[in-house]
Parts: sequence; structure tokens; C-alpha cells
Amino acid sequence: MRLRNVLATAAAGLAAATCLTAAGPANAQENNACSPSVSIEGYSDTLDKTTYEGSYVGNFSALAMDRDSSLAALSDRSSLFGLDGRTLAPKAVVQLADESGAALDAEGLVVDRDGTYLVSSETEPSVRRYSRDGRILDRLPVPDALRVAPAGRAVGNGTFEGLTMLPGGRTLIASMEYALSGDSAGIVRLQTWKRHHGSFALGAQYAYRADTGLGVPEVTATPDGRLLVLERGFTAGVGNTVRLYLADPRRATDTSGIDNLTGQDGVRLIKKTLLADIADCPDLGATAKQPQPNPLLDNIEAMTITGRTKGRLNVLLASDDNQNAVQTTRFYSLRVRT
Repeated sequence: MRLRNVLATAAAGLAAATCLTAAGPANAQENNACSPSVSIEGYSDTLDKTTYEGSYVGNFSALAMDRDSSLAALSDRSSLFGLDGRTLAPKAVVQLADESGAALDAEGLVVDRDGTYLVSSETEPSVRRYSRDGRILDRLPVPDALRVAPAGRAVGNGTFEGLTMLPGGRTLIASMEYALSGDSAGIVRLQTWKRHHGSFALGAQYAYRADTGLGVPEVTATPDGRLLVLERGFTAGVGNTVRLYLADPRRATDTSGIDNLTGQDGVRLIKKTLLADIADCPDLGATAKQPQPNPLLDNIEAMTITGRTKGRLNVLLASDDNQNAVQTTRFYSLRVRT
């Protein structure tokens, strides 16, 4: 495994879970602080510009812990990889498609309790259930308003980016990346589904305000039912902005019956708290192939929780290199206090 200032180890308490830890003294956590709540343990470029069984390893849009503590890594070009939890080495790949056999713009991933995969695509958008070998088993309903215009009010390439399951396995959440037409700029909707007798029906919908100029590429449920939210943007000649927030939807207003969210009274948005701006992390000697506020940064849009160590969550991020020579497939290991 080709690492820079990092060692691959198992996350404490989880057999074969991934944690990239920065080499250094016992006080490395303080030295590697991104903020009072977040420290970076390490990064790895080992999979950058590689292939596995003829499939390009990259374009990663989502990560999830699988049942055997390996990693499931979803490419937005329809490839679903199984990665070794310790080394990140690819072990398997399955190609996904829609009902007509066409490729997906796959963005979100949940490994359900029976081992099947729930996958969101931002093309329509959609959420489908796939078997372990890539067969479509089910397709979840989607509100008309969230569909891409002209069928709905969503902008192209701005729909279901994040997908996560709340603890207990009864509530699925998909996050839009950008605002609907008619909603205020920066207000993104989170759609939920409730599990009833083995299938999912539409549930409540919530509103979240992203920072100016940023979208929401990923959400991940914490063990207590809150959400880790990635916000991301890109400015040519400057680089990426990536911020990690802790969000709590539990007292937010159900916005499923509100056509236009324009700041009206009585609508409680999801409360959020900044955990860290990733640009503030130490760069750990990383290099960038294009201008970045911090050479550690790239187009980060995948996230999963791999375990807990000493009261902090072990969080793994991955970047989407867009199969672009000036971008990098990079994995990042964080310790997050919530």
C-alpha cells in the first residue's frame, strides 16, 4: 500500500475496519488537529489511477461498511467495489445499471441489514435496491417535486447525492445536493422513507441550509441519530472547499407539504454545527495536482463511519477524481468528536 506519513491499521474494536493513522508521537492527535472536534489521522493515494478486473478504480461517490467489515465503495460510473478493510485493496467489483441496462450516475450507498445495496442515482433521481450480484430488486417512490425538471423542480446534477440509514434500520434518508427551483438558494431538502413490513414508503422531508456557494455531497447517520454532513464547492484557480457539519433533524419541520421554502416563519430548518473546515487540517505532506487552499484537499464526496475509538468516531472520507489527470482518488481518516 503506497502511503505518505500513514500506516494502515484496524479501527479499534472493529475487526478489519479501516483506519489510516498518522505516524508520530503519542500526542499525534493534538498535532493533527483540524479543529477542537476533528483530527486527521492520515490519508492514502494508493488507489489513484488504478484498475481492477478491467474497471477503473475511482470516481468514488459513496462509501459504506459492509457486513464483513470490508468497505463497499461506489463509483458514479456504475461500478460497486468491495475493498479490503485494512489495505483498501479491491477484492470484487459489480457493475450496476438501471432497468433498461443503462449506466447510473450513482451517488449514495447503504448496505441494508440483509446485505442488499440501496443505491441512489441523481439522474432521475432514484433509489434502487440491488442484490449482491447487481440485480435490481426494488425501486423506491420519489416525490414529483424532487425529480429533475421538467418532470419536477430539481436541477440536473443536483439531486440525490447522499444516502444513509438511521440507527435501527427503519428510516432511510437521501439528501439533495442543491436547492429546488422555487426554494431559496442554499436550501436543500432531505427526503426520508419509513420501512413497513420489509418495504419503504415515503416519510417526512426536512430542509437544510448549506453555506453560500456549497452543496451537500454526502450525509452519514451517527449512532445517536444525528447526521454528519459534508458540504463542498469548487472555485477554478482556487480549489475545493470541504466542510464537515454535525446536523440534527429531530426537531426540524416536515417540509413535504411546503411547495416553496423561502424563509417563511414557522419552518424550522435542520440545526447544524460546524465540526471542521478540512482546509484547516495539517497537510501531512500531501501534494495536489491543481491549486488548492490546502494540498490535502481534493473533490471529497464519500463518507462513512468505520467505528469508535476513545469516545470519538472513526470517519473515512474519499474523493471523486472524476477520472481526471489533475484530480486524485484519496482516502482520509478522521477522528471526530460529536
